[in-house]
Amino acid sequence: MKCIAIDDEPLALDLLEDNISMVPYLQLVGKCSNAFEAIAILQQQEVDLIFLDIQMPGLTGLQFLQSLAHKPLVILITAYEKYALEGFNLDVTDYLVKPVSLERFFKACNKARELYQLKNNHKPSATHPDFFFVNVDYSLQKIVFADILWIEGLKDYVRIHLRNNPKPVITRISFKSLEEQLQPGKFIRIHKSYIVAIAAITAIRKNSIFLDTIELPVGDTYRDSVYAITGKTNL
Repeated sequence: MKCIAIDDEPLALDLLEDNISMVPYLQLVGKCSNAFEAIAILQQQEVDLIFLDIQMPGLTGLQFLQSLAHKPLVILITAYEKYALEGFNLDVTDYLVKPVSLERFFKACNKARELYQLKNNHKPSATHPDFFFVNVDYSLQKIVFADILWIEGLKDYVRIHLRNNPKPVITRISFKSLEEQLQPGKFIRIHKSYIVAIAAITAIRKNSIFLDTIELPVGDTYRDSVYAITGKTNL
């Protein structure tokens, strides 16, 4: 399993790296001192598991987690017990309170491995991972990921806006369900009702994202994660 470790404390990050090195089925592909570095890694490669601190400057671990359109397995590691309920509401795999014993760390990793194997054993094999299908007017319509500009949630429906297609595709599916099908690192949620393709973004202002002449609002909850793709903490 490919994993990354995120912690703003250098000693804690080094200890986490040592613990990960003792787990034979884990491969550490990135060490990050903040959430912005992690976002950059997720845009470049697929990650199966994230070890995530909560209290970090700029973008907290929970804010980072909420910003992800496609969430890998996540193990929260923090010095504070008070965020446990919020963490589990975000479907984290486990919640570890520092200092973490090696036995407790292995237990969390084994739990993540079981979930990973269960997910992949029940995941249909995809010979064409660059597209998916949605129900449209009693038929299945092919949607190529690279053609998506932005997606709009409309209660029980979503509207998918595509390149070179003036008419959006409207399909009956929950916003969350469609969000889970998107390629990790290629899309970002900017509002409770909008997800955009990162490659399609042409400009960012304080409360808006632009896709050429299209302007979409940025929700307060998602503003920090939007700034993160620019490599800046604010505009």
